[in-house]
Amino acid sequence: MKQAKKTSEAKMERAYAKAHPKKTRLSAGDVVFNIINHAFFLVFTLLCAFPFYFLFINTISDNDMVQKGQIKLLPHGINISNYLAMLNVSDLGQAFLVTIARTVLGTALMVAASALVGYLVTKKEMWHRQFWYRFLVVTMYFNAGTIPWYLNMSMLGLTNHFSAYIIPAVVAPYNIILVKTYIESIPAELEESALIDGAGFFTVFRQITWPLCKPILATIAIFGAVGHWNSYTDSLILMQSSPELKTVQHRLYEYLNQTTNLQSVMSSGGTMATTAMKQALNAKVLKYTISMVTVIPILVVYPFMNRYFEKGIMLGAVKG
Repeated sequence: MKQAKKTSEAKMERAYAKAHPKKTRLSAGDVVFNIINHAFFLVFTLLCAFPFYFLFINTISDNDMVQKGQIKLLPHGINISNYLAMLNVSDLGQAFLVTIARTVLGTALMVAASALVGYLVTKKEMWHRQFWYRFLVVTMYFNAGTIPWYLNMSMLGLTNHFSAYIIPAVVAPYNIILVKTYIESIPAELEESALIDGAGFFTVFRQITWPLCKPILATIAIFGAVGHWNSYTDSLILMQSSPELKTVQHRLYEYLNQTTNLQSVMSSGGTMATTAMKQALNAKVLKYTISMVTVIPILVVYPFMNRYFEKGIMLGAVKG
C-alpha cells in the first residue's frame, strides 16, 4: 500500500511539474542575445518579403508613376487594370492549363521515380548497385548543350508533343540522392521485421518506406513543381509548330516582346493611335505584372509544404 501511495504521489508531482514548469531566470546576456536574435531575423524576413511587396504595389499603382520610378513604399492611384489586361492575352487560359498539367503530372512522376530509385539503390541485393548509382551521379556533371539536346529530343520524336515536358524530367539525380540519404536514416529494424513477416521489397516500399518519406518527398515535390512552373526554354525551342502547347511563361514572354515592340513604335513617332497606345501597359509595368502572375501560385502552395520542406531538406542532407 505504501509503495503504491508513493508511486501515485510521484506521478502527481511529475504531472504538476509538467503543467507548471519552473521559469528560468535569464541573465542580462541572454536577454540581449534574444533581442538581437529576434531583431536580426525580423529584418531578414522583411528583406525577403520586400521584393514581393514592391512588385505588388507597382502592379496596382498608376502606370505613369511606376514608369518614372515614383512608387517606393506605398501604392498610388490604385487600380487593377494591369491584371485585367492579362485576361486579354490570347490563349493565356490554354497556356495555364498546359503549365498546370505539366506541373502536376511531371512532379508526380518525378516524385514516384525518385522515391522508387532512391529506395532501390539502398538495397545491397540490387544488381551492380554501386555502378548504377555512380552512373546516375555522374550525369549531374555533364551537359551536352542546347543543340545536341534539341537533336536528341527531335530524334526521339518529342518535339511538338506534350510528353517533351514530362519524360526528360522524370529521373532527377539530385532528388534521388536526397531520397536515398533520407531512406538510409530510417531504422533498418522496421524493414527487417517486415521482411521476417514475409513481406517483399515492393510491399516494404509501399507500406513502410513511402509513408515515412513524406518530408523528403514533399521537399523534392517543391523543387520539381517550381522547375516545371518556371520553365519556358523547352516550350520556346520544342513547341514551335504547336502553339496550343505553349506554357504560360512562354506565352507571357511573347506578350512582353509584343508590348515592348509596340511601345518602341509609339516612341519613334509611328502612325498608330497615340491615345490608345498610352492606355496599354508599358514594358516596365508589364514585367512587374508578369512576375506577380507567375509567382502567385508558388506563394500560395509553398506555405502548405513548408513544414515538410524544412524537415525533409535537413534530414535528407545529414549523410553524404
